[in-house]
Amino acid sequence: MTDPLPFRPRTEDAPLIEPKAEAVLGPTGRPMPFLPEPGPVSEHGKARIISMCNQKGGVGKTTTTINLGASLAEYGRKVLLVDFDPQGSLSVGLGLNPHEMDLSIYNLLMERDVTFEDVVVPSGVPGMDLLPSNIDLSAAEVQLVHEVAREQTLQRVLAPAIDKYDVILIDCQPSLGLLTVNALTASDGVIVPLECEYFALRGVALLKTTIDKVQERLNPKLEIDGVLGTMFDGRTLHSREVMERLVHAWGDKVFHTVIRRTIKFSDSTVAGEPITSYASSSAGAESYRQLAREVLARVSTSESARG
Repeated sequence: MTDPLPFRPRTEDAPLIEPKAEAVLGPTGRPMPFLPEPGPVSEHGKARIISMCNQKGGVGKTTTTINLGASLAEYGRKVLLVDFDPQGSLSVGLGLNPHEMDLSIYNLLMERDVTFEDVVVPSGVPGMDLLPSNIDLSAAEVQLVHEVAREQTLQRVLAPAIDKYDVILIDCQPSLGLLTVNALTASDGVIVPLECEYFALRGVALLKTTIDKVQERLNPKLEIDGVLGTMFDGRTLHSREVMERLVHAWGDKVFHTVIRRTIKFSDSTVAGEPITSYASSSAGAESYRQLAREVLARVSTSESARG
């Protein structure tokens, strides 16, 4: 009996056909795209303002603001961080003492004779500056209620910075109050850090409603730049299931980049510097560099689509 599939040696007329390489699936369950390293910019300015927003606390807003900002600065972008949380965690995370500030974002918002240059300070990271905050900012939410065009107050004070920076990141407080509405009104985009945990999913619908209302009534250009999975642990079924539900609900709005749990983030906060400098070769640092590349790629695509 003859072999139905006889061996045939390779000839020039019958070249060896390599099997197609399967796409590498990322932690979101989707194929990972190629994220090229961004090229240098010839001049700074026309900043994109991005709010880091989620009304749930402890989801990684401040950590993401610091480390995404530092990663963007590494890629040659001029970055401004705005601490818009009365807890002042962003300022503390960059080594500032909240009790030793002469001026803060509160003074910039509420005192007409205080200018942007009076308040902005270097962050300690080359190419990245900071508008610091402390508990004084909590009074602004009450005082702004009586102001004319109260939702546009932050937009007004940030206007002088737009031509000096490439990206402005606003670290919002964990609520959907007037300060957060101010941040959304001033912003071009929103990044939603979301802990890969069931309860974190429940409040996102309320946040989406708030964003939609601001877009409809105050800021038509506002869009969601992406939803970022944080504190991800791929070893647990729970984290994987939450990520699956997140992608199902938000689709391509979910960043391919995922931030995994690591003690290095806590250590870098205590040290008062970003993980990109504290533990430059760590997986956490590389994740935020990847996120910076993805953010720049998305922003570029979005702006091209708008013409």
